Amino acid sequence: MAALDTEVERGLTDAEAERRLRLYGPNLLHRIRRRSSWRILWDQFASLIVVLLIVAAAVAFAFDEMVEGFAIVAVIFINAAIGFVTERRALRSMEALRELGRTETRVRRGGTVRELPASLLVPGDVVVLDAGDILSADLRLVSGSRLQADESPLTGESLPIDKTVRPAAPDAPLPERPSMLFKGTALTRGSGEGVVVATGMSTELGRISALVEEAEPETTPLEKRLDRLARRLIGLTLAIAALVAVTVLASGRELYFDIEIAIALAVATIPEGLPIVATVALARGMWRMARRNALVEQLAAVETLGSTTVILTDKTGTLTENRMTAVELRLARGAVRIEGTGLETTGAFRIGDETVGVADVPELCEALRVGVLCNNATLSEQDGEIHATGDPTEVALLVAGAKAGLSRDDLLRDSPELLELAFDPDTKRMATLHRESGGAFAAVKGAPETLLDRCASVRTPEGVRPLDDRQRAEWLALADGMAAEGERVLALAGAEVDAPDGFEFAGMVLLGLVGFFDPPRERVRAAIDACQDAGIRVVMVTGDHGATAWTVASAVGLIDPAPDEPISFADGRSLPPLENLSEEHARDLLRAPVSRAPRRDRSST
Repeated sequence: MAALDTEVERGLTDAEAERRLRLYGPNLLHRIRRRSSWRILWDQFASLIVVLLIVAAAVAFAFDEMVEGFAIVAVIFINAAIGFVTERRALRSMEALRELGRTETRVRRGGTVRELPASLLVPGDVVVLDAGDILSADLRLVSGSRLQADESPLTGESLPIDKTVRPAAPDAPLPERPSMLFKGTALTRGSGEGVVVATGMSTELGRISALVEEAEPETTPLEKRLDRLARRLIGLTLAIAALVAVTVLASGRELYFDIEIAIALAVATIPEGLPIVATVALARGMWRMARRNALVEQLAAVETLGSTTVILTDKTGTLTENRMTAVELRLARGAVRIEGTGLETTGAFRIGDETVGVADVPELCEALRVGVLCNNATLSEQDGEIHATGDPTEVALLVAGAKAGLSRDDLLRDSPELLELAFDPDTKRMATLHRESGGAFAAVKGAPETLLDRCASVRTPEGVRPLDDRQRAEWLALADGMAAEGERVLALAGAEVDAPDGFEFAGMVLLGLVGFFDPPRERVRAAIDACQDAGIRVVMVTGDHGATAWTVASAVGLIDPAPDEPISFADGRSLPPLENLSEEHARDLLRAPVSRAPRRDRSST
């Protein structure tokens, strides 16, 4: 705060904010220079094949070949009109979408909190934060309560990151900076305040934008082929014209007649219809994509998609929904599978092949009740749609409870909340204490490795039974097995409490383990099938646990399910530590076949 010359309680004055705005500029990412209408029109003629047609038209007019000349000119202008109208429409749509990105931010200026356009933020501004906010600048936290941020736009990780005010190491990589919040990410839980340390192109998102802006424009495969064809046509045309000219001249004809025949044949050699055929085909592809809500700024880019032979795709949020779903509960009696994905509030509970009623399994009902009570997320229905706010894992617990007919509002009416012991990143556990007839009850959730040591007993179908060290080890091994299958695991526990203020996470009753999974998107399998049928190889690239990657790849149809087979390469090589992986080795690994034949031999992970 001293380095930025600002105060948490007052923030910047309006005069100082205006001075810094002039100094640092508006908090906006640089846009790649917008192409003007004249530039779009000019680009329609910036092709060697079109230049060749223009020359042909000029020659035709020079030798009084009016019909031929006007035909070529018509082709040139029709081709330019189609390309201009299509690209201009796409450009206007892109500009309209960018206008939707304007946001406002709550800023403390002169001791007063007010809402300002995000573009007016400057280094030193104190921003007031709350769950659901989209961050408009890079911030250093100065205070926070139960803060979590979704940083998947920058890191690709689906799980929210816990945020604290504790400093990070100076050389810490971006995902390991808990005291920082970054432009373009979102708060999923908690509240707090942060001071702006970077705006606009100085933010982490701005650095990515700069890389995009600095990328050199490349010629598409179609443009390269058309230019190559044009160069060949020029050579062929000149050769034919020279040969005909020599032949006719040798026959004793007049020189003018000789030149006229040579030029007529040269013009006839040029395929006037080629540019318009190519432009119409690309425009049709562009219009089809627009009907499917995909915008392309430049016409030639459509053909680049048609030349694709390999797609490298991220897993989180691309192949998966980037939304946690509670998929199973491990109780003392065994595994209970929970059907339904995402925010679906209907779904059966199954033990083996049998569907069970929650009321018929008391320990299942008790575990779901704890998951719903020990929670800060919200779940509501508006206009027939389910809306959720808060941490994705807590939302998943509310959805699982809703499938059992448990509503947090209803449960709180019967068991009002007395106290909340907020989630602590160090102990990795959270509790809420509730008033019940005859005393108080604690609903607890947390990481299995930190919660099991605090549990003295376990809930079984026969009642509460003591929990010894051997059983704790078995439960931990069970949690490790669930994690190896790609699930995030939480333990649920409860306790009768005499004095709520003195609860110390001791003597609890273990209720079970709940496993969460980021489910595949509904239409991904069909999209992958379409790519494979088109001869396109699809490769999933992810930094997640190998078992998680294998599970998702199987679910979306990239590979055949092979739960008992480890991921290995056909020649037995294993992946070395990332810091020791050379570029050549990486390329060799990508070319190596996997140990199990991919589905229809057309895909890999």
